Amino acid sequence: MKHILFLLVTAFTVTTLQAQQFIDKAVIEYEVKTSIKKTMSNSSWGEMLKDNMSEFKTAFYTLSFANNKSIYKFERWSNDTKIPVWMKEGEDENNWYFDFTSGKFTKKKLVEGTDFVIADSIPAIEWKISNENRVIAGFNCRKAVGKIMDSVYVFAFYTDEIAFSGGPCSVNGLPGVILGLSIPRLYTSYIATSVSLSGIKEADIKPAVAKKYYSFSGLQKLIEEKSADWFSWGEDKEENKRQKNLFLWNIYL
Repeated sequence: MKHILFLLVTAFTVTTLQAQQFIDKAVIEYEVKTSIKKTMSNSSWGEMLKDNMSEFKTAFYTLSFANNKSIYKFERWSNDTKIPVWMKEGEDENNWYFDFTSGKFTKKKLVEGTDFVIADSIPAIEWKISNENRVIAGFNCRKAVGKIMDSVYVFAFYTDEIAFSGGPCSVNGLPGVILGLSIPRLYTSYIATSVSLSGIKEADIKPAVAKKYYSFSGLQKLIEEKSADWFSWGEDKEENKRQKNLFLWNIYL
């Protein structure tokens, strides 16, 4: 009986390790939904815009990874998304590149009509792993809670069936790829809709090239200086603060 039990445990362990080692490259598609009306100002102008918009801004992004490197970028908008053109600006140009072997990342982000490229060390996220589980895109996932930008909590579901520590946008650092992510303070969720083991274009997994690169702290200082007076209208100071935080968090994420 003990011999049979030993064989079963050994077979399970080998199978798990093989699964982790086999999926070392893939393309993951995510559906990204933002409750756009909740992010907008409660001013009369903002309320007027909401009447002609869809509740959610929904888009699809892909995370392609191979050789411990990844790139995350926009693919397409959902047909159900009805928002002004200026709210879509830059999404097809933004991208996030990570090299987990060197510990470096490069992020390209359009901010108020200007492309900025950050090149820096991958920031560490402090995670707490829970016992909550769910299945996403056919993979068993475990919940983890992390904090980014000092005060923004993120709720992730990762699978150790794919031994790659990346995820959507700048969120990473778990013992498996992130297939589900929720950021309540940004009213945004990310959910993997498919994991494809073919069609990986490894040549496209490369960092953005720029004439000038910023460190994370350098860009943060520049943006906060330039936007100091952008959120000072009206008498609702708390709403102004909320709008400024949303603006900055979206840039740094």
